[in-house]
Amino acid sequence: MSHGANSLRSIFFALGANLAIFGAKLVAALITGSGALMAEAVHSLADSGNQLLLLLGLRAARKPPSPDYPLGHGKAVYFWSFIVAVILFSMGGLFSIYEGIHKLHHPEEVTTPLVAIGVLVFSLVAEGVSLWGCMREVNRVRRGRSLSRWFRETRQSELLVVFGEDSAALLGLFLALVAVILTMITGNPVYDAMGSITIGVLLVGIALAIGYEVHNLLIGQGVAPDVRREMHDFLAGRPEIEEVYNLLTLQLGPDVMVAVKARMRDSGSAREMVRDINQCEAMFKDRFSQVVWLFFEPDITD
Repeated sequence: MSHGANSLRSIFFALGANLAIFGAKLVAALITGSGALMAEAVHSLADSGNQLLLLLGLRAARKPPSPDYPLGHGKAVYFWSFIVAVILFSMGGLFSIYEGIHKLHHPEEVTTPLVAIGVLVFSLVAEGVSLWGCMREVNRVRRGRSLSRWFRETRQSELLVVFGEDSAALLGLFLALVAVILTMITGNPVYDAMGSITIGVLLVGIALAIGYEVHNLLIGQGVAPDVRREMHDFLAGRPEIEEVYNLLTLQLGPDVMVAVKARMRDSGSAREMVRDINQCEAMFKDRFSQVVWLFFEPDITD
């Protein structure tokens, strides 16, 4: 859905990595009895479900407009991103916390910890490749912004979810690796249980952060601030326009709706003014290809 970033490629990167990692973690967790590894296995399975829901959202967003949905179905991707963030992330996090608490009350010895360590190292490499693929797409649209600023300003919810998911996975794997190593050194399974709880808290925190950002898109955000500035400057620089009074935008998934109120230059007749407006609209859509709906209101005062 992106303009400059291929979100679909990032989703497939993450899906392939998570399915492979889930299988490896599950086998290792069953062999070793590690609660942290079981928590990570559930996390990877939830992440695989995340990608499938994001693909569903991208497909739904491509449905054409209809009389009931005159502005299309672009926001469907926001809905499914919200479901991913709030339900799947939170369920994965809450399960991890539950697993850790259960292990605290009913500690189990971690067997064959070297197997667990090997799987975690493999998973770290796989998730690193997935995050690398995601970051390639993020960097195409980041425009020099910090990651935290891009996270707050991006209008690509599916790329936001994949980035948050991959980042959480790498941090969770590191925590699980530390927990298993400490358990192996000390022989105390409490470290394994605490690793599971910490992973759960991490997932819940990231779920809330992503859910908040997608919630803003669901309510109805305009385009990113830097894109809006470009749009305003483009209109203000057009010879047909004397002054831009107002510029309203609405992000609708991959598409954008724009409403412009401006004072046109004196062209001598209504026919000439209409021609100038049509020219502005054509050039504007050519410059900003994501704009599907453009409403232009000429006026003589703000």
